[in-house]
Amino acid sequence: MTISPPVQYDFSLRHHNTFGVEARAHAYAEVTSTAVLASIRNDHMLSALPRLVLGGGSNIVLTRDFPGLVMHMDMKGIDVVAENDDFTLVRAAAGENWHQFVLWTLDHALGGLENLSLIPGSVGAAPIQNIGAYGVEAKDYVHALRAYDFGTGAITTLNNADCRFGYRDSIFKQGLQGRGIVLDVTFALPKRWQANVGYEDVARKLEENGVSAPCARDISEAVIAIRTAKLPDPAIIGNAGSFFKNPIVTTQQRDALCSAFPRLVSYRQSESEYKLAAGWLIDQCGWKGRTHGSVGVYEKQALVLVNLGGATGADIVHLANTIQADVLDRFGVQLESEPVYV
Repeated sequence: MTISPPVQYDFSLRHHNTFGVEARAHAYAEVTSTAVLASIRNDHMLSALPRLVLGGGSNIVLTRDFPGLVMHMDMKGIDVVAENDDFTLVRAAAGENWHQFVLWTLDHALGGLENLSLIPGSVGAAPIQNIGAYGVEAKDYVHALRAYDFGTGAITTLNNADCRFGYRDSIFKQGLQGRGIVLDVTFALPKRWQANVGYEDVARKLEENGVSAPCARDISEAVIAIRTAKLPDPAIIGNAGSFFKNPIVTTQQRDALCSAFPRLVSYRQSESEYKLAAGWLIDQCGWKGRTHGSVGVYEKQALVLVNLGGATGADIVHLANTIQADVLDRFGVQLESEPVYV
C-alpha cells in the first residue's frame, strides 16, 4: 500500500535526536495527518513492525539501530477553539515545536505557559512527559487531548483527569504506552493570569532586569535567559536537557540527609514528601564538567549529559549508570533518568 509521504528505509536518525547519536531506522515515515497513521495501521507489513513515535527527539537515547518503523509526528496547526469568562482554549497539533507554541501564546496575549519557555521538544510530547520547569507543569494547563489508538484505529479524546498525570508521567507511559499517539493538545489558559515567580532563579533574573511587576512576556524572557546560560544548545553540543529526574523522598529521609549534608537542596512537596535537587547531588559527587571519553557532564549544569563528538547511546547510558551509582553510594538516593532508552 502506498503511503504519502513514502516510507523510507535504512534511514539515519542522527538529525532526529538531540543527542546527535548516529543510529538507523529500518523504516521511517513522516506523519502529517491521521490518514497517514491509518494507512500505516492498515498495511500488514508496516503494522507488524516494532514502532517508535518521535517528536523533537529530545527525550530519547538511541542505544542501537531501530529494527522497526519510526513515525515522526509532523502534524501542524494552532487555533483558538473556544473561550469563556475564565479561560481561552487553544489547540495545538502534536508536531508543533513546543517553544514556538509558547511564543505564539504570548504573541496573542495569553499567559500561563511562560515558565515552560525554551523546553525542547514538540507539543505532542509535552503531556506524555508532563514537562515542567520553574514551578509549572504541562498538567496545570492541559484541558484535553486527542490521541490515535494504534490498537483499535480509533481517535479518543482524553480530559485532564484521563491523562493520569504525575511527576514526568502520564497514561502514555502507563496503559497507553505503545498504543496511544497524541494528535493534538488543547490548553486552558487563564484570563485572570497570575505571575508564578516562586523559583529563586526567576525572581532574581526579574530583579536584575529591573522588573517589579512582571507580565507573562517578562517571565518568559527571564526563563529563556536562565536556560540559555545553564543549558547547551543541542545544535552545537548534543544533549537531551535535564537527564535525571529530581528524586522524591519522604520527609524522614530528607531530614536524615539534611543532618548529614546541611546544604542539601530540597523542596517541600507535601507533609510527607520532599523533592531533592538531582543536580546538587551529582555536583557534590564531583561530576560537573567531567568527561568520560566521548561523553561528559556539562560544565554549567550537572543535570545535563553531553555528546562531545561521536558518542554512542551505549556511551551515554554507561556514564548515566556510573553517576547513578555514585549518587546512590554517597546519598542513598536512586536517580531515575528522564530520557527513554531505545
